[in-house]
Amino acid sequence: MTLRPHRIAIAPSGFKESLSAARVAEAIATGVRRVIPDADLDLIPLVDGGEGTAEALALAGGGRLVPVTATGPVGDPVASHFALLGGPGPLTAVVEMAAVAGLALVPPDRRHPGATTTYGVGELIRAALDAGARRILVGCGDSGTSDGGAGALQALGARLTDRHGRELRPGGGALHELEHIDPSGLDPRLADAELLVACNPYNVLCGKRGVARVFGPQKGATPAEVELLSAGLERLAAVLTRDLAPAFARASGATALDLRTAPGTGASGGLGAGLASVGARLLPRYDVLLDGLDLDARLARADFVITAEGALDHQTVRGKIPAEVARRAQAAGVPVLVLAGTIGPGAQDVRAVGVDAYSAILPAPMTLVEAIGRSGEFLADASERAMRIMALGTRLAPVAPLAA
Repeated sequence: MTLRPHRIAIAPSGFKESLSAARVAEAIATGVRRVIPDADLDLIPLVDGGEGTAEALALAGGGRLVPVTATGPVGDPVASHFALLGGPGPLTAVVEMAAVAGLALVPPDRRHPGATTTYGVGELIRAALDAGARRILVGCGDSGTSDGGAGALQALGARLTDRHGRELRPGGGALHELEHIDPSGLDPRLADAELLVACNPYNVLCGKRGVARVFGPQKGATPAEVELLSAGLERLAAVLTRDLAPAFARASGATALDLRTAPGTGASGGLGAGLASVGARLLPRYDVLLDGLDLDARLARADFVITAEGALDHQTVRGKIPAEVARRAQAAGVPVLVLAGTIGPGAQDVRAVGVDAYSAILPAPMTLVEAIGRSGEFLADASERAMRIMALGTRLAPVAPLAA
């Protein structure tokens, strides 16, 4: 039982701490070809600023990865990297915050977002400047931090002090003690560099939907810690607005952002706000990261689209890759199937943005370790099952109406 050859676009995200987007696409293609051996497959692995972004953009743009040892989220040195891209124009670097401050780099027994730091992000930005980059794209996603970018600012030369003039300790848990930011030591090259932050515009720093309340529990924060982090980010926004952001706004001629609620300020535990205060532009991530992929045209050429992510739930519609793919495919009238590692509350909301069907890939209950270790196998099998169901559907001809 086989289907006629189809043009199928496979446009997934990566599975966090498991498979890159490219490996997810390859696994799905394996399952599809078991049923449709001669299918015309267009593999379009997508990144959202999180894990794998620097490598993916380096490959797509004829660039290379530059290895760097930097400060990890719990303060220990980690082997990290940034990318230098090819092409015309000023030398462009891609700094992937997940490669130096991502949740995957935080040991499970040390997942306390009140203590983790983005210091290494600032170190990577400086390393990119050292390499001659004058345009730096910072990809936000998969963070293990909630310090509002305070660590990154410290690595870039700012002094963050308490009311006694003492340097603030690392982590968002100390931000409520912040009294003053001295920008005099900031790397002067920042003034001449174009700093762009690819972020989810749904994420804001403060308020009821502030980043600590939405993502703090996923990073290990207790309810009490969430409130402490939220208060700290409120304090950070106030001090950044008073001591730091106005100078950069005057220098660039731009209007100062509301660092509490502007779109993207909550990206990566508030890194968006911290970098915006030193002149970075916060941009919707897909406007930046999908540039050059010709995604809309490739989706429109397909008979249908398969996308995927690790977890499908209420957050998917708030800027995750399957929702973005579905929105674009829906505009072209192309149906969309989502394969997900897990399906959680609110998953049904994706139908409103263009998803026609979705399915979990796990065949049975199992431990997280086993699910991660076998995710490629499960994806291939789930893709095969989906294709066989479609093949069965093509054989179900409509019943002819009875004669009068």
